[in-house]
Amino acid sequence: MRRLTDYRVLTFDCYGTLVDWERGIWDALQPLVMRNAAACLTRNDALRAFAQCESRQERATPGLRYPELLAGVHARVAERFDLKTDRELDAAFGASVPHWPAFPDTADALRILKKHYKLVILSNVHRDGIAASNRKLGVTFDAIYTAEDIGAYKPADANFEYLLSHLKSDLGLEPPDVLHTAQSLYHDHVPARKFGLATAWIDRQRLSEGGSWGATERVETMPQTDYVFFSLGEMAEAVEGV
Repeated sequence: MRRLTDYRVLTFDCYGTLVDWERGIWDALQPLVMRNAAACLTRNDALRAFAQCESRQERATPGLRYPELLAGVHARVAERFDLKTDRELDAAFGASVPHWPAFPDTADALRILKKHYKLVILSNVHRDGIAASNRKLGVTFDAIYTAEDIGAYKPADANFEYLLSHLKSDLGLEPPDVLHTAQSLYHDHVPARKFGLATAWIDRQRLSEGGSWGATERVETMPQTDYVFFSLGEMAEAVEGV
């Protein structure tokens, strides 16, 4: 195994890794929950439904901007539980990404990691959404690539093809320089392994210990990962200790 500091760039998933999207999703679902209070929708059920509906929507409409895609996901979730919604509620959920909070450890960890690596984001959201989230993250990223730039959503091959192509053209980096750092096995670790990238799993849900899949779609076979940390702060401490 290579040392953590042997890599030159960390390529991050943002939502679920740097930003607490489960808290953001559940908070943004509250108008729907309140309108349908008698249905008693639980957080776990809502996040599980979101994971399934989002992945299907991304496959069905890869060119759709994330706010419109999220609005469609909201409508799908409501339909699944026979809840009453409308276009206004759907659209408000679609516009919620800028309000999703960063994890408490993210900004401090990124400032430490910035001393050792170039930092790049590969995200499934739109440019405006990532710009709003970036203001909470405490560092300047060397590059940010979004689904809106690519016209596809992870785990599609196009996203990682775009990432590797632009790392080379924009920053002069090759695949052996890359440590892909992410929470989602479905969106990130499975395709990263397919492209031969080293990976660091930020296992915030402790899936490696039998935890919940939460808002992330399940995978049938757990991919191999090179490193496992339970927070980004833990990874930063490990890098400083090398």
